[in-house]
Amino acid sequence: MSRKTARLTVDHLAELADPVRACLFWELGPVDRARLDEQQRVAEKERWLSGVLRDWGSCGRVVRVDGRTVGHIVYAPAAYLPGAAALPTATTSPEVVVAATAWIEPGLRRGGLGRVLVQAMAADLVERGHTAIEAYGDTRGRPDGCVLPAEFLGSVGFRTQRAHPTTPRMRMDLRTTLRWKDEVELALERMWGVVRPTQKATRPIGSVRAASGD
Repeated sequence: MSRKTARLTVDHLAELADPVRACLFWELGPVDRARLDEQQRVAEKERWLSGVLRDWGSCGRVVRVDGRTVGHIVYAPAAYLPGAAALPTATTSPEVVVAATAWIEPGLRRGGLGRVLVQAMAADLVERGHTAIEAYGDTRGRPDGCVLPAEFLGSVGFRTQRAHPTTPRMRMDLRTTLRWKDEVELALERMWGVVRPTQKATRPIGSVRAASGD
């Protein structure tokens, strides 16, 4: 099974399943979301992504298995995610980069693809000078995929920044995530009997990006 990551583009949105490609939980406030039907939501999602790509740059990653898009992650500064303002733990800084949402095709979950997306996001943001990212976790089991489960965020390296019973705000050190990736790869190589030089255990970000297929 071949799996690669790539930058999220507008074309990728059409390959994502419903209701994910029409989710505007983050991109619009509650009142504006309620005014749109499903077709309008899809168009608004595309417009939002186009605008962020133009103004801020790369704001997401997709993971492709055997050439087919099976998951994605979206991230952007809080200023581009007005929907977050309605959350009880909303950040007060518009510059904070937020991992808004991620989704993996149901039949391929629990296979490590979510972690692959988080690592690809980390590599992109570290290269652009960011050292941390925040996210809002859900503890109630929302079925629409718009808000990330707090359990998933904790499993990939996020820690609670501001506690809340239903929507904790969490934070991750991006450099720690990349170090973890490299340490795991080194351990696997040793287990397979292939020992690489010690200095490669801290490869530059560019090589991490290349390994992820981006």
